[in-house]
Amino acid sequence: MGVTDFGGPEALRILELPDRHAGPGEVRIRASAATVNPADTHVRDGSQARWQRLSDPPYVPGMDVAGVIDEIGEGVETDLAIGDHVMAVVIPKASHGGYAEQIVVPAESVARVPAGVDDAAASTLPMNGLTARLALDLLGLAPGSTLAVTGAAGCFGGYAVQLAKVDGLRVVADASEADEELVRGFGADIVVRRGSDVAERIRAAVPGGVDAVADGSVQHAALLGAIRDGGALTALRPFEGDTERAITIHQVWVNSYLREQARLDGLRELVERDALTLRVARTIPVRRAAEAHRILERGGTRGRLVLTW
Repeated sequence: MGVTDFGGPEALRILELPDRHAGPGEVRIRASAATVNPADTHVRDGSQARWQRLSDPPYVPGMDVAGVIDEIGEGVETDLAIGDHVMAVVIPKASHGGYAEQIVVPAESVARVPAGVDDAAASTLPMNGLTARLALDLLGLAPGSTLAVTGAAGCFGGYAVQLAKVDGLRVVADASEADEELVRGFGADIVVRRGSDVAERIRAAVPGGVDAVADGSVQHAALLGAIRDGGALTALRPFEGDTERAITIHQVWVNSYLREQARLDGLRELVERDALTLRVARTIPVRRAAEAHRILERGGTRGRLVLTW
């Protein structure tokens, strides 16, 4: 499912592409589920083309998949076997994207699905989970440090809160009134109301300023006031604005964790320990991908929409 011409959700269509086979160091997955992420809409509408050199169409979105391994390439050293249910992170490029019945990826991009979890739920973990893990790794905060997480009710934000608690951090998170109970359930120590002035609310809760912010709401420089002098912020999109007071900006690009299988497998273990919560908002047949994009772009979805085959 992809596009030959950029446009709105209606541009998505079923594409017939050649079969792919696993090459050296790769595995092929027969997909049964693919998560719908905001980044997928940028592939579809062409906004990604502004910053990434693209080859000729078609373009297939999708950054997470789950399904069954049906082919293993030469030279792959793994305990995974044909028939295993797995999840994988995918970096879309041209016709290589997660909205596909077959996807070939590096073996290091793949891990088993968590025990007792179906493919739809497992597909919501790789990209957002690894992005949250990368954000915290870039910050490198010591246990006992204070982290603020914005967009905490979202998938990245929820994982960031829970991973921060696993790391022994104190967490201040934002939420709407409707989402406050959800965010507290992730383990946030302090919950403040979300909004354009959330930095002021965080600073009121932590007068000295937090050690760092994981900016899931993409508010960029508007959040700097919440951070202590010499603190840090992780940005999920290119940071806009000027920093101040020696605050470090860490740009988060999940493709740097594309082959971090040990970290992906670590996320699996945390799900099995009930330390990470997988959230499926709704499953939608892949032929109705346009509907999924419309729902996502309306906003307010909690958890992830998942396309199924």
